[in-house]
Order: sequence, then C-alpha cells, then structure tokens
Amino acid sequence: MKKRIIILGGVVIAVILAWSTAWFVLSGMVRQQILAQAEADGITSPRITCGTLNVSGFPFRFDADCQDAEIISGDLALTVPGIRASIRVYAPTHLLASAKGPLQLVDSFTGTRNAVAWSTLEVSIRLQDWRIARASVSGKDLVWSDTLLGDTTIATAPLMEAHLFDIPERHDADRHLAGLAGYVLAKDLAYPGLTLSQTNAEIQLELAGLPDDVRNWGAPDMLANMQAAGSTLDIVGIHGTDADSVLDATGSLKLDAQAQLEGQITITSTGVAERIGPLLEEPLRTLVLGAPGADGSYSNQLNFRNGGIFSGLVPIAAIGPLF
Repeated sequence: MKKRIIILGGVVIAVILAWSTAWFVLSGMVRQQILAQAEADGITSPRITCGTLNVSGFPFRFDADCQDAEIISGDLALTVPGIRASIRVYAPTHLLASAKGPLQLVDSFTGTRNAVAWSTLEVSIRLQDWRIARASVSGKDLVWSDTLLGDTTIATAPLMEAHLFDIPERHDADRHLAGLAGYVLAKDLAYPGLTLSQTNAEIQLELAGLPDDVRNWGAPDMLANMQAAGSTLDIVGIHGTDADSVLDATGSLKLDAQAQLEGQITITSTGVAERIGPLLEEPLRTLVLGAPGADGSYSNQLNFRNGGIFSGLVPIAAIGPLF
C-alpha cells in the first residue's frame, strides 16, 4: 500500500510539473503572438501595441493584460487604458475580454477627436469548429464625446448590446458556408443633436453564405466568394422608438454579378421626418421616408440596383462595386 501511495504521489507531481512547464511555454507563445501585432503595417492589418503586457492566470487560465493599448488602422488611432483577454484551459474555444475606458479616437484624415467612456465593457466569443457559436459585446453607462475643443457630449446610453448567433440550419458543411443572426439593442439612448431622449432601438439581421471558418474572414477574396455563394443579408427588423417617434424597417440585400448591392428596404415611420428635418432637407427627405399618409405616418421602399439607390424610379444615391 505504501508503495502504491508513493507511486501515485510521484505521478501527481510529474503531472503538475509537466503542466506547469506546458503552461509557461504556452503563456510565452501567447505573449509573442500579441507582441507580433506591433509589427503590422497598420494599413492592411491593424497595428496593436501595449505599454505594458502581462500574461498570468496559472494554472487554469491565460489572462493577457495589455495596459495603455494603442491600435492603428489607416488614419484611425485608438488608445485604451487597459484591455484584458482570458481563455480558460477547460474551455479553450471561449474568449472572454474586457476593457477600461475611456477610449480615445483620433482620425488624422478628418482631424476629429472623440472619446467613449463606460463603466463596464465586456466581450464574449465562443467558437465551435472554428465557426462562431456566439459572440457578444455589452457596454454600460456609455458616453460618447467630442474632445477636439473641450469635452462636448454627443450621445449617452445606459446599456448597449450586440450579439451574433450561429444559425445551425444554414450551415453548409460541404461548401464551408455558415449563417449568422445578429441582434443589437440600445436602451434609453440620448442624442441631443437629434433631440433624441429615452430612445430604444432593436436591430435583427441574418447573414447567409458567410465563410464558416473565422480564420478566412478578411481574406481578399471573401466578398467575391460570398457573392458566388449567393450570400444574402436579411433585415429581419429595425425598430426604434422614443416618446414622439417610431421607425421600422425590413428588407433584403445581396451582391449582383457586378458586385453591386441589389435588393430593397421598406421603411415606415411616424414623427421621424419632422425630427430629422434640419439634417435631411427636401426633396431628399421625402425620397427616403416617403410622403405622409392621412394618419400622419410615412412609408417608402428604397430599391438597390445597378449601382444606385432608388426611391421608386428616382435615383437618390450611387454606390460603387463592393470589390
């Protein structure tokens, strides 16, 4: 019996030592992968740098803490006080992340400077066979400000969420295509520039014909492959309300043979045309929202075809090929 206990103890110690060695090797690889992002050109792929980078969480997690993070993508420069990303050993396909605010955004092309603050910002991404099972972003007590000259509040929202869900019945394993459902929620949004207050909005979308392997997202031929696969974006519903207005929209869009948008979006509203008057002057306002009915509501259908947006037969905007 004593011999068996000694052998068992030796096995346990060996396992602990092996896993400890493996954890430190893997944590070093995680650190190197993050540091490698600093070598990106910031144009074809974002360049990410950390003022301080630590990888912790031994023995059952890998927690990467990037303090004073800077992200460069084209003309945009973002700085974030801190970003943490975590993966648990027993759930290696589930990423949990959070960030400290405020985020500072500078656009060197337009010269604009903005900040977004929050009390909580959390991200959760869960994969299944390299296909998104669910991805979520949730922010609380959000404040968007213009910081170019002073600090002017643009909009606030106590809660905003965005979610992506896999649609199993739309997965085509033979063609490596997936379908995703998207849901966006905004609660009690306030936007003084549009005289919006206590505004609630919900957006529901479905996208079919997307590559089922997230490692292929962003590939140069991604949109071309989606076009060939007959990918569609269904606007299941957009619903926004506040004390005085209601807006609803549904529709469907796809890419035609010339890589131009094709489809239609139907918009119905009450009280919206009067509110956005200063921002969308006539005749464009009527071309977008339609003419008022006897009950004061508006209804219109926007058609996308041949590289343009049409209200009925009247062209109101041009959109070039997407690739």
